[in-house]
Amino acid sequence: MDMNIALVPGDGIGPDIVKEAVRVLDRVAELYGHRISYKEIDAGGVSIDKYNVPLTEEALQTAASSDAVLLGAVGGPKWDHVPGHLRPEKALLGLRSGLGLFCNFRPAVIYPELSAASPLKPSVISGGVDLLVVRELTGGIYFGEKGRNDDGSEAFDVMRYSVKEIERIARKAFEAAAIRKKHVTLVDKANVLETSRLWRETVSRIACDYPDISVDYMYVDNASMQLVRDPRHFDVLLTENMFGDILSDEASMITGSIGMLASASLRDDKFGMYEPIHGSAPDIAGMNIANPIATILSAAMMLRYSFSLENEAKSIESAVSAALADGVRTRDIATDGDEAVGTAECGSEILRRIK
Repeated sequence: MDMNIALVPGDGIGPDIVKEAVRVLDRVAELYGHRISYKEIDAGGVSIDKYNVPLTEEALQTAASSDAVLLGAVGGPKWDHVPGHLRPEKALLGLRSGLGLFCNFRPAVIYPELSAASPLKPSVISGGVDLLVVRELTGGIYFGEKGRNDDGSEAFDVMRYSVKEIERIARKAFEAAAIRKKHVTLVDKANVLETSRLWRETVSRIACDYPDISVDYMYVDNASMQLVRDPRHFDVLLTENMFGDILSDEASMITGSIGMLASASLRDDKFGMYEPIHGSAPDIAGMNIANPIATILSAAMMLRYSFSLENEAKSIESAVSAALADGVRTRDIATDGDEAVGTAECGSEILRRIK
């Protein structure tokens, strides 16, 4: 298979971690007989420095003409002084909206070797936790009409969803569950919100097309409690934009290691943008300290969801698990007695375990 990938190293540690993910992708391509070509794009603070905007039209078009996008991280204190509409983070919003990425996948996995880092009791996470938050990314209250009255004493934000918007994200969730544990939980507030009632009606109808997948429904306040009480109950959590924003952050924290978590932003076809959920950490940029595992796992998600290369994706994930089982630790996940390795060394340890 030929793969055309746009690389967005971005700011801070972005170039460091993207470099390791590319090494892993190249190794997988070599072993499985694929060909990968890369085009690098400036976005975020580096683009502000060069072009005075966080994302140029040319960069967006280069991303749009690729098969998938792999992103490192953007932003940092260096650009805190710029106006809000020119902040580095606007590059992310520009890519998501410009590329039509309406679906966010954020897995939360507790690796047995790192279970001590979780804030949850061992009895709660025994046997492992592996769940996927599927968040609608371009609708809801974040994108609805908003404003204030004339004297500023009242404000409003409108939450609005269409059946079409709900249908397309629901199908993404069911398709993801089909290659996981075949269980979808819709998280809503249908006892209060009319939009949630539309979500529940639509998802119930869509579920009929996936008879081998079980479905349950949970109010968002209960879901937030169950995530810390019994996270093993969940496989795929499907929810609207604001609830997904909050719950995905909660899910990431129960793993105890933000440097390990990948994400994908998708649209109707196979195209997607893949990135770690952590920030740019400019204080350790170029110091061979950053943890590249989240970016490497994001590359695995790219192989799975944009190229339907399940075996190749699993080969990366298995190599990460094997490296962790053998005691490979970067500084952020090292505990007392562990000898931490650097960014490049971590990449090399994973690289040599890919089979």
